[in-house]
Amino acid sequence: MLVDIRAGSRLTGKNAVDITTSVTPVLEALASTCDDLAGVRVVCDWIQYRENFREIVDMRPVTCCPELTSDPAQHPAPSGVPPYQVEVAVDIRRSGSAADLKQMTNDRLRDGGDGRVLLESWGPGSDSCIWQFNALYWSALEAWEKASGHGYEQALPGGESDAVNRAAARDLVAELFAEWDPLAAAGALPAELYVAELGVGNGNQAKVFLDEFKDLDRVRGRGYYGRLHYLMCDYSQHVLDLARETVADHAAHVSSIPLDARHPLTALGFLRGRVFLLYISNVYDNLPTDEVAQLGNRTYQVHTRAYLPAPAAEQLAASVSAVPAQLPALVRQLLRLGPALLADASPAHFSDIDAAVRFWQQVWSLIRLEERYVPLTGLDLYPVAPAVSGEMLRPLLESGADIRVQVSNGAVASFVDSIALLHPLGKLVCHDLFVTDPLAYRSGFRGPGKYDGSVVNWVNGILLGHVGRRHGYDVQYEPFRHRTGGNIVTMTARARD
Repeated sequence: MLVDIRAGSRLTGKNAVDITTSVTPVLEALASTCDDLAGVRVVCDWIQYRENFREIVDMRPVTCCPELTSDPAQHPAPSGVPPYQVEVAVDIRRSGSAADLKQMTNDRLRDGGDGRVLLESWGPGSDSCIWQFNALYWSALEAWEKASGHGYEQALPGGESDAVNRAAARDLVAELFAEWDPLAAAGALPAELYVAELGVGNGNQAKVFLDEFKDLDRVRGRGYYGRLHYLMCDYSQHVLDLARETVADHAAHVSSIPLDARHPLTALGFLRGRVFLLYISNVYDNLPTDEVAQLGNRTYQVHTRAYLPAPAAEQLAASVSAVPAQLPALVRQLLRLGPALLADASPAHFSDIDAAVRFWQQVWSLIRLEERYVPLTGLDLYPVAPAVSGEMLRPLLESGADIRVQVSNGAVASFVDSIALLHPLGKLVCHDLFVTDPLAYRSGFRGPGKYDGSVVNWVNGILLGHVGRRHGYDVQYEPFRHRTGGNIVTMTARARD
């Protein structure tokens, strides 16, 4: 049996994890239940997100076949004996306070999750319905905020985004002017100067940037402000409407563009090669992702399926005059129609939109992810994103001991599209939760977690660096300069000289 305790600094210090109470009962349950412990891997994570998709103790089978088939006449060929038969996952943030952790583990080993209300079939993480919930949150944000009584930014750590920082905006503006001044002197500066922001939020970042830009331009007398076109881009029309109000003083220089951040070229293709600054903050961590793992020198993809725990599902069903078996269909209706139309489509269960929103929020609070490891037939056959092969993951997966990483498929797709928009002297600046060292994946949990109604994952900065270099861009990372003590990292990408 292999026991992997990934808690980093939580193992020492004043409030150190008590391994005796947090892990030992799990090991005792395994010893008394399992005939062969050699095939058991125990992974103990400190889940830093109070709202997440995991039970205190769960089991992840390690399968021997690359995929399952719906045709009973076809049997996928085994890929060899897996290094482990099962992985036992323990959240040591909560396990130490569990009433009877040993009994909880025994129950989990015996019942295999019986009674769970499944919301979907097995599949890669990026295909899970949690991302449909994520999209619903942004498309119906106004209804969610009305029901919760607070704006989405209040759910972030500290109640605000690091993007809204006047000193950071001032630095960006000064760097832009330093790029433009020599071009202007040589008569080579375009007549129209484009800056784009993906994930504009409530518009505060755009306002701060535009205020600083206008002030510096007035001081230096360059006339750049009159030529500036600032494009605010976001998935949510509600967010764009709020942002337009925030930047009303600069309305003549601002355009609002709805887009899917995974495919910015679809909406912004007319700006290919013309954007001097593409600014992104806290977007990549909110885009769909798979996870892959290297276990015992074999490569696996993490398959997931969403479910509702049995006791909670019974209470939820009763609250909407249904039985648990009806919940998957009601959830599918919610994701397809949204809360406003759900009340009209199912009046027997929802009296009005407020009732539909309450159901939405309750489902989101309860939803969990079951996981298993499925062998990958070959990294070269696994598409990370359009025109990006899974081979780009090989250096990371083979960097040492067993490892499990986010693929950040949505972020990679967005990044590749985005750098195509950049002027030869342009740059992409992104503030987010980046993993830049393989050790970080081996020493701690990196998501997914829940922010209010949306999903959050750390972003595979190692992979983005490889992809950027393959496309002729230098990608650099540094801690966010204008605030200490946080996890936000700044990524900068620009074409190689």
